[in-house]
Amino acid sequence: MKWHKPTLLLAELGESLAMALNALVAHKLRSALTLLGVLVGVFSIILVTTAMRALKNNVETELTRLGAQTFAIQRWPAVYFGGPQGAQKYWRRKNITYAQGQLVQRKATLAKSVGLERNFWGGQIETRYHKTPPTVQLFGETPESFPARDWIVAEGRGVTQTDVDNARDICVLGSGLAKTVFPSGSPVGEHLKINGANYTVVGVLASKGGALGGEQDNFAVVPITTGLNRLGRWSWSLMILVQARDAASYEDTVEQVRGILRVIRKVRPGDEDDFELFSNDSVIAQFNTFTLAVRIGISVVSSIALIAAGIGIMNIMLVSVTERTREIGVRRAVGAKKRNIMTQFIMEAVVLCEVGGVLGVLLGIGSGNIAAHFMKAPTVIPFDWAFLGLVICSVVGIVFGTYPAWKAANLDPIESLRYE
Repeated sequence: MKWHKPTLLLAELGESLAMALNALVAHKLRSALTLLGVLVGVFSIILVTTAMRALKNNVETELTRLGAQTFAIQRWPAVYFGGPQGAQKYWRRKNITYAQGQLVQRKATLAKSVGLERNFWGGQIETRYHKTPPTVQLFGETPESFPARDWIVAEGRGVTQTDVDNARDICVLGSGLAKTVFPSGSPVGEHLKINGANYTVVGVLASKGGALGGEQDNFAVVPITTGLNRLGRWSWSLMILVQARDAASYEDTVEQVRGILRVIRKVRPGDEDDFELFSNDSVIAQFNTFTLAVRIGISVVSSIALIAAGIGIMNIMLVSVTERTREIGVRRAVGAKKRNIMTQFIMEAVVLCEVGGVLGVLLGIGSGNIAAHFMKAPTVIPFDWAFLGLVICSVVGIVFGTYPAWKAANLDPIESLRYE
């Protein structure tokens, strides 16, 4: 049987692997210290990737609350990663007022609907069954906000224009909040208190499930005029939610609304907008750009750690060649070829890297998901990055193990046998 046949090659690889594992076991402390560098490099990549992917999944869920062909306009960017100095220009902007929003509603002829929204942040809901912490989100809305937000009324009705015009004391509850404060029956027609003020429940929204930092269904909706009156915050900036008629007219609708707002807010020709316009896709793209920069930064740092670990592996393998010079001479004397010696030493370097890589992947996935748990995000396993990490470990082992293996394979057999 010739040596180049597949069965013989597999047998040689299996023998080299067994010898590599025996060599690692024989020098436990040295092996552990050597693979530590590989472990740290792979661990840092997998940790950040796992945490970022979990965060990304939740942020995408959170940011896709807008309905189809819908974009939003507000004073601040939807996602902002700059420092305090960059935020100054946003602070200097004028608020988007209720009157400006009404003008957009009347003039945006290409839009299917234009909704106005104010997020009043945390409030306390109190019923005869339950009192919540003061962390329930409160939204002031117009009827057009419901399709723009992709809110579906599962029970009762939503906010009507009559509710807005008369600033009625009614509210619509998210399904999660409804089950919490009215656990034993339908909340429609029931009364509750929001921050001490009385409201009548007229509807319940369909469930959307969990999201980063809480529940998408843990909120209450009131007419925007009611919220502004009750909370005394008419000076706060609003959000405008615009839904285009279809995908074909989306861009034209965006440009029309932008032009209307620039005129209303007296933005001079050539000056940049003094408001931010965004959609699901634009916000997710911006978030992905930010996370990509973080991943690249971590990858660079981890690559340096892997290179340092590779140099350490080369050093240890050179020491191993010197220590096992006589063993190499014996193997050559009984018929081992240069390629057998090279395969054995390269295999040792690869196994050393792979053990560190596997440990790094396991620790990285575990730690990343622990971080995801604290961020209230679901667990994820980045199989692609785990596989890539192990491939990189193999490359590091081959690259940094080749020279020691070549040196071992080219030792003079006679001189090796004489080595003490």
